[in-house]
Amino acid sequence: MPDNAIADDEMCIDSQRASQLASNLSNVTKAVASAASSSSCPVRLIAVSKLKPASDILALHQKSPPQLHFGENYLQELQRKAELLPRSIRWSFIGGLQSNKCGPLGHIANLWAVNSIDSIKKADALEKGRRQWAESEEGKKVLAESPDDVEKNVRVFVQVNTSGEESKSGAEPGDSVLELCRHVRDKTSYLTLQGLMTIGAIARSQASGQGEENEDFVALRNEKERVVKALGFSAEDLELSMGMSADYEEAIGMGSNEVRVGSTIFGQRPAKGEKAKDDAANAGS
Repeated sequence: MPDNAIADDEMCIDSQRASQLASNLSNVTKAVASAASSSSCPVRLIAVSKLKPASDILALHQKSPPQLHFGENYLQELQRKAELLPRSIRWSFIGGLQSNKCGPLGHIANLWAVNSIDSIKKADALEKGRRQWAESEEGKKVLAESPDDVEKNVRVFVQVNTSGEESKSGAEPGDSVLELCRHVRDKTSYLTLQGLMTIGAIARSQASGQGEENEDFVALRNEKERVVKALGFSAEDLELSMGMSADYEEAIGMGSNEVRVGSTIFGQRPAKGEKAKDDAANAGS
């Protein structure tokens, strides 16, 4: 099947599916607004679209009002979707990140933020990739053509391992986080320090649903206070990105400025390997 035929198929919106997605998103948006009603700051909703078709994203982006922010976990999937979908989408990369993926990531024109920077090495690699793109002829052209949709700088959330789990990525709270935040602020020209992010322990999320305060959210909030004081920021200068489908309302109540919600909007996802098999079968049919 020709590439353009595959692209057309990926962009075909099913009206019944679009209606269900819009309803799901509306319910989440209302819950976010309710949870944020006591906060003076708006809360950004990242619709996590990993392993979901481009048509799902387009359906939500075309509705009124449009959903602007979408999150992806895999570089190649994000690259493909960014090619297919409008530049007015604001992409956040929220997955685990290897240093060798940072450069190519920086070449995605409408990359709005990277939520998983946990080392100076990765920050520098992303900075190098974004600089290469922004200073290329293609980059200069896109920046001139789409000033409302594409920005020179990419926002960065420093990922913090608040739970201390070896299986989790993230900088260690304390000096490591502070040093990384200072480096992004002072030593990069194509990155903007947006805030701190955590993916906490599942057990803590479940416990918080039973009335206990989520220790990971407390830890990230404390880390923000430490960084704000050490770097001379105001509290509004540094955001918190915490909370997912199971606990985003509590996260907002504890000061989150950004929540990442996927399955509640899009439904359950196939395993990555299962999706690859389905894609291969569809491409050959």
